[in-house]
Amino acid sequence: MTAPRRVAPEAPSRRGWCPSLARPMPTGDGLLARVHPPLGRLTPAQARAVAAGARRFGNGHVDVTARANLQIRGVTEATRCDLAEALAAIGLGDVRHDGGPQRLTLTTPLAGLEPEAVPALAQAIEAIGRVIPGLPPKSLVAVEAATHGISLGSAEADLHAVVTRAGFALRLAGDAAWWRLPDGAAPTIIEAALRLLAASGQRRIRDVPAAARAETLARFGLQRIAGPAESAALSPGLLALPPLTLPDSESRRSPPPRAEGRVALLVDAPFGRCTADALNALADTADAVGGADLRLSPTRGLLLVCAAAAVAEAARETLAGAGFLTRADDPRGAVAACPGAPACASGSTPTLHDAARLAEAFRPFAARGLRAHVSGCPKGCAHPGAADLTLVGRDGWYDVVLSGRPDASPATRLPFEAALERVRRADSAHSLARIFPEHPPGPRPS
Repeated sequence: MTAPRRVAPEAPSRRGWCPSLARPMPTGDGLLARVHPPLGRLTPAQARAVAAGARRFGNGHVDVTARANLQIRGVTEATRCDLAEALAAIGLGDVRHDGGPQRLTLTTPLAGLEPEAVPALAQAIEAIGRVIPGLPPKSLVAVEAATHGISLGSAEADLHAVVTRAGFALRLAGDAAWWRLPDGAAPTIIEAALRLLAASGQRRIRDVPAAARAETLARFGLQRIAGPAESAALSPGLLALPPLTLPDSESRRSPPPRAEGRVALLVDAPFGRCTADALNALADTADAVGGADLRLSPTRGLLLVCAAAAVAEAARETLAGAGFLTRADDPRGAVAACPGAPACASGSTPTLHDAARLAEAFRPFAARGLRAHVSGCPKGCAHPGAADLTLVGRDGWYDVVLSGRPDASPATRLPFEAALERVRRADSAHSLARIFPEHPPGPRPS
């Protein structure tokens, strides 16, 4: 049963707004400028430019978003134009100025590291999106390969395109069905769906009437298929990669590269935030291991490719010292959190500080596979979906939501210290419902 939902705090100026460099968004710590690296990739030089921009034109804090973009915080009216010019000069400027999505596609950081067509399809979709007028700013197409199952199912994408061994598969948000796309037809069909969304006046395709979605796909005579299997979400650590291969024409001119031992290292920013100095350390590490680029991840982190496991291990130790999450069992990885107060004007609680304390206490529950979320308000920007335990800031206290989205009706309301103490004292074998028995909250005591 769907949990009752509350109305998020009023923020009419932000509804449907995706900030960019040209249109930064006012928030609690100044203006927030979002950087949209093409296909979610940065060169080390570009990463240093973002770090320098954060220091010079912002407050030195950089967020990594769940859509694999970067945010520079603390920008001012006096510095916003200089920041935009500095990043445009290094290839990170805005690509459109009509309020539409600066980056339309989301891929995993492994895209292109295995033999599949994800990067080419993502590039084609980006080109298509830039010529569709009226495309809502939050439009998103997830593109991934089903080599080991799919992991972008929770990305809340409008369209989900998957490269399978049998070709392309597509699902539209709001529908359960997956459809097989004829060879070569994927860009055309995806364009039709995006044009439907742009013409509908709706913010997301799930809000477009089901009959209109069905009619659009029916024009192509698509075959319904079983959906690709879900896979475990990516987590920080080392990932073995297949040997690198060259096209036949290249391999005839030169011997194949010695890349049998390639290893990817994925590191996450704690609660999606790092400093300019930490981002610089990441760029320096990428140069040291010979990485051509840094690949942003929906896990709120970055991935770099190393030539061998020993190189990756050394890089992991360096980046752990810089403050990144480098191991899957780091308890901070089980807790999502937004910036909260005072960085966000909608928040009333210090979510980052509280999330760090909750993470250690929540460790035994994380070992069971449970996840927590500390949100400054019901909008749930850090994790809009359901979590096993969500603490939602309200007037300095927290509403406690169990197995629901941040805007679901809470089981109870507590000050943070009381909620933390319950988690610390609890037997981790018990259910969260037993730890937080339902007691509908009344007004906060004065």
